[in-house]
Amino acid sequence: MPQKKQKPEEIVGKLRQVDVLVSQGRTVSEAVRTIGVTQFTYYRWRKEFGGLKTHQVKRLKELEKENERLRKAVSDLTLEKLILKEAASGNF
Repeated sequence: MPQKKQKPEEIVGKLRQVDVLVSQGRTVSEAVRTIGVTQFTYYRWRKEFGGLKTHQVKRLKELEKENERLRKAVSDLTLEKLILKEAASGNF
């Protein structure tokens, strides 16, 4: 069965929905079933997004993308530097 990729904003909304259902007296497993995910997924989401607001989640995802882009740029530049250093020393 194909997995649906949830947007971070949707995840935060579903986590809040579970909190509301639990406060109304339902068990966590019933509340998780209501939002249509497994308990494992719920606890993974809670670990990653628990306590964050929607705008904070958006900013977190933007920063993760930027960090990934910068890491790639640094690794490319490091590789170029090593190649140039090797070529300059005459070991080619």
